Amino acid sequence: MARELALRDALREAMIEEMRRDDSVFLMGEEVAEYNGAYKVSKGMLDEFGPERVIDTPIAELGFTGIGVGAAMNGLRPIVEFMTWNFAVLAFDQIVNNAAKTLSQSAGDFRCPIVFRGPSGSAGQLAQQHSQMFESWMANCPGLKVISCIDPADAKGLLKSAIRDENPVCVMESEMLYAHKGIVPEEEYLTPIGVAAVRRPGSDVTLVTFNKMLLPTLEAADELAKEGIEAEVIDLRTIRPLDHDTIVNSIKKTNRLVVIDESWPYGGISAEVAYNAQKYAFDYLDAPVVRLNSADTSLPYAPTFVEEYLPNAGKIVQAAKQVLYR
Repeated sequence: MARELALRDALREAMIEEMRRDDSVFLMGEEVAEYNGAYKVSKGMLDEFGPERVIDTPIAELGFTGIGVGAAMNGLRPIVEFMTWNFAVLAFDQIVNNAAKTLSQSAGDFRCPIVFRGPSGSAGQLAQQHSQMFESWMANCPGLKVISCIDPADAKGLLKSAIRDENPVCVMESEMLYAHKGIVPEEEYLTPIGVAAVRRPGSDVTLVTFNKMLLPTLEAADELAKEGIEAEVIDLRTIRPLDHDTIVNSIKKTNRLVVIDESWPYGGISAEVAYNAQKYAFDYLDAPVVRLNSADTSLPYAPTFVEEYLPNAGKIVQAAKQVLYR
């Protein structure tokens, strides 16, 4: 059986199921308990699990992240919620220098089973300090796995897999899409980390994307189909490890690739995908890979500038035609 759930409800179900299954799992972060979460992802969890397992923290990301890392090294499985990954910058020392390096620095003797989760990316008119994508930042660090997904069913299954993982996992959500709905199975399931999903099959051009850029990409694929162009849409779901096989197999069919990435172009995920496409599928490419990113500047506040800053369906259609008709 399956039912329609919003992204926030699917994430909540994942945490509740894992906390019922394993007493060592707990949630901590700003406003996660009494306020039910800044985006209501943890609604009702305090009532079921109590203040020892759903813990409100001070506005001190470095401090409570460090507590989570220490708890993970001592046998617990914390879920640390950041109100936004923009605030997690304050905790990067704990994430990058402690959690990510526990396994390697201990020569494999210690694990750090911890999940860091919260929204990443633009969220309307929140301006420069609240609208940054952090997937490429986190994926650059060995020792961290990075998930970035908006499909409710996959988000639930991936979060459950992240909670059970023996090492740190960063789960990047979308503030704008917590109400985004999808069909979610009722039965127990896990979604494997490191496997991309083909959201739409096609034979003419491969469109690779992740997180909320999936929606304009699917919209662009619909527009291209009206002109007889069948685009294959791949949702990465996991940024690290990256599923090269799914991308390469698609390129073998379509011979063309466009990568749509909300983050900045310099050193971003789109650059990593493009490099690996030419590394593993060079002989199959009939056109240079095109990358479509947000503008190489901080996100402005004015809504007209926000629209110009971000990739959208129209820009994706143009990029697809660029590789098709060059």
